[in-house]
Amino acid sequence: MKFKTKYRWKIILHYVLGWTLAFLFLSIVRGVGTIEKSSVAFEFWETILVSILFGLLFGSISGYTQILTEERIYKQISIAKLLLVRVVFAFLFLSLLIFVSYLMVTTFFGETKGFIAFVLEPGSPAIYFYILCVDIFMFVFRQISLLIGEKNLGKVLSGKFYTPREEERIFMFLDLQSSTTHAEKLGHITYSKMIQECFNDLGVVLENEAEVYQYVGDEVILTWNLKAGLRNQNCINAYYNFKKQLAKKREAYKSKYNCAPFFKAGLHSGIVTVTEVGKYKKEIAYHGDTINTAARIQSKCNEHKQELLISDKLKNQLNGSGFIFNELGSLSLRGKLKEVFVYAVSEKDVT
Repeated sequence: MKFKTKYRWKIILHYVLGWTLAFLFLSIVRGVGTIEKSSVAFEFWETILVSILFGLLFGSISGYTQILTEERIYKQISIAKLLLVRVVFAFLFLSLLIFVSYLMVTTFFGETKGFIAFVLEPGSPAIYFYILCVDIFMFVFRQISLLIGEKNLGKVLSGKFYTPREEERIFMFLDLQSSTTHAEKLGHITYSKMIQECFNDLGVVLENEAEVYQYVGDEVILTWNLKAGLRNQNCINAYYNFKKQLAKKREAYKSKYNCAPFFKAGLHSGIVTVTEVGKYKKEIAYHGDTINTAARIQSKCNEHKQELLISDKLKNQLNGSGFIFNELGSLSLRGKLKEVFVYAVSEKDVT
C-alpha cells in the first residue's frame, strides 16, 4: 500500500475514532441517571451499539471530506469561500445525521411521528449544538496536528519532548535557486504565491516518509528518523520525487510566474537533541551540529554546480545502488573546524 493511501486511511481512522468517542460520550451522558423526554426510549446497550455504528459511518464521511478539503480545495479558493464550504458541510452533515436517525427509529424502533416533529423534539437543539461543537473541535484538532506535525502531536501530548532527548536523524536543507532574482522579478506577492505552490507540491515527499521540520523563507528543512530515511533510500528519493513534480508542472509555473523553480539540497545524518521550546508559542526544536552541517553542505551546491550533496557519513549508511555518487573531496564548511567529505548525487541514466 502506498504511503499516501496509508496517510488517507489514517485520517479516516482518526475521524472514526473521534466521532465514535463523541457519540459514546453523548450516549453515556443521556443514558445514565437521566430520563429521556423523547418519544423513543432506548436501552443503554442499544445506544452504545448505535454510537459505534454512527461513529463508523459519520466518522468516515467526515474524514473523507477532510481529505478532499486538504487535497482538492485548500489553497485553491479564497478563505471566505473555504469558510463557506465548511459551514455548508456542517449543515449537510447535521442534516444527514438527523435523516439517518429518523430512518433508524422509524424502521427499527416503531417511531410513527412525522419528520418535522422528530426534528423538533424536546432536547434536540442541545444535541444539534453538541454535534456542531464536535465537528468544530475535530477540525481545529486536525489543524493543530498539521501545524506541529502528525508524528509530533502524540509525543507532545504525552510529554515526550518536555525535557531534551537525543535522536539519530537525517536532515535535508532544500533551497530555491536564484531566489533573489525571482523575488525581484515577480514582486513580493507573486513570489510568495510561487513559494506557496512549490511547498504544496513538496507534499509528494510524504511517499518517502519525510517530515517537514521548518519553512524558512524560500527554504524548507525535511527530516527523517534514521531508519525511515535510509529505508529504500527515502532521503534521496524524496529530492528527486520533488524535482519530478516540479518538472511535471514546469509549463504551469512558466505560465503563471514566467519561471521554472528549481531547488538544490544538502543532506547529513547524526545525533541531535529534540525538545519542546517556547513559553507563549511552543514549538518542537532540533539542536545540534548535524543540522548546521546539513545547512553548510547545501550552501556548497552553487559553488560546485551540483543539485544534491550529501556527507560521506550518510553515503556510507545508505544501501543500494540506485544513484551515482561522485566524490567532491573534503570541503571546508563555514563554522566547522574539521573538513567534511562530500559527495555529489545524481540519478542513473536509465536509457
